[in-house]
Amino acid sequence: MLITDQQYQRLMKEMNQGDGVISHAAMKSGMDRKTARRYLRAGQGPADLNKPHTWRTREDPVKAIWGEAERQLHNNPGLEAQELFEELLRKWPGAADPRALRTFRRRVAHWRRKHGPDIEVFFPQVREPGESMQLDWTDANQLGVTIGGKPYPHKLCHSILPYSNAEWAVPCQSESTSSLIIGSQDAYREFGGVTARLQTDQSSTATHQLSKDSKERVYNELYLALCDHLTVKPRTTAVDCPDQNGDIESMNGHLKRRIEQKLLLRGSRDFRSQEDYAAFVISLCRELNRRRGAKVIEELKCLRPLPLGRFPDTVDVTARVSCFSTVRVKKLPYSVPARLIGAVVQAFVGEKTVGIFYDGKEVARHPRVPGKGRVHYRHVIKWLVRKPGGFANYQFREDMFPQPVFRQAHERLKTDDEGVADRNYLLVLELAHDSGEDAVADALGDLLREGHVPSVDTVIARLTKPAPSQAVITPFVPSMRSYDALLKEVAS
Repeated sequence: MLITDQQYQRLMKEMNQGDGVISHAAMKSGMDRKTARRYLRAGQGPADLNKPHTWRTREDPVKAIWGEAERQLHNNPGLEAQELFEELLRKWPGAADPRALRTFRRRVAHWRRKHGPDIEVFFPQVREPGESMQLDWTDANQLGVTIGGKPYPHKLCHSILPYSNAEWAVPCQSESTSSLIIGSQDAYREFGGVTARLQTDQSSTATHQLSKDSKERVYNELYLALCDHLTVKPRTTAVDCPDQNGDIESMNGHLKRRIEQKLLLRGSRDFRSQEDYAAFVISLCRELNRRRGAKVIEELKCLRPLPLGRFPDTVDVTARVSCFSTVRVKKLPYSVPARLIGAVVQAFVGEKTVGIFYDGKEVARHPRVPGKGRVHYRHVIKWLVRKPGGFANYQFREDMFPQPVFRQAHERLKTDDEGVADRNYLLVLELAHDSGEDAVADALGDLLREGHVPSVDTVIARLTKPAPSQAVITPFVPSMRSYDALLKEVAS
């Protein structure tokens, strides 16, 4: 049995100053009598008696490859032990036992401690309660979340209070100004107050570069306006220094692991709506904050009061309608009715939608997809019918297929007569504009299933075809007399 130096010193003290009985001294020193007797007979403490095991009891299983391994490690210190071991076995089959990987790993670790480069040092920071909130975005696609059975590509706008690690996360589509506004305000309102500072990395949502030739960045006006509304001081990390946001960088991984575990316990990664998934993330964050207990309560007491109102979640953009019947909003095209060509309109850009207004009235609303604008066929179809030749190479051609069945109809028309397929399809799309998209889609589906060409005439015929009459079925009501007669017949 191994003992500590303190136990050995206590043993010797009890033997010299006590009654000299080994069992009494061993008991007071917290060791067995036989162990005490062994050390007393040797007259040595554990540092001398328990010398390290330096001799081998079996042949070195990696001896044949270790020389080459050392050479490789000197040339490439970043090599991983397993990759190097497998490469040496491929180079010299049978030179080492494939089961000796653990021995090889220990040998590589020992070599690195003696000859390898320094390992990165981390410096624990002193945090004050209520001093700052760190905010960052983290990609959550690896979670495999689906909405109504369809993949849901998204990020998490994640906020933490570094002193207590209280956290909050909001699912969002992209690392945008809108998600920054929503995520920061939702976090502060959940915490019940604001910190002295709001810290982000050098994201383009918070800062922008002064010029191409300079690395200096300054705060965006909208970000400064948000901080002014919240009464917090903006702070960002230095350029190329993500470690300055180390608390939240670390917490990003922890949060996604927690979500992954909850999804496994839930038994499904599918949610009915984005709102249901957001509620799932909110529930998890609140559970994690409750577990952190007293430190969270202490920090929340140090927060300053929230502002009275909420900073607008949408970004206001003014743009002129081009001759393409589109406006450029955040460098992406969105369509409006053709009558507004040349007019100046106002676009309100939110996290999920872009609403376009003229003279105070909404004229168009489009879903917002990161990196992709949208042209609605209803805004341009009347002119496309007049200029069918422009459809083949139309820049926004893909937006002219509002549902999969419309693309299938176009392919069927091309099979029938490719020369007039585009014109015939545009007439069908115009019919969807005039008679209702869903009704035309249903008619196209029926025609394609029946093997008919979905021309505008056949679609009109299907739309105007009267619904089949339903036969009236009179319910059968049995006569009780016939039942009585049947009973008499059975009895006889």
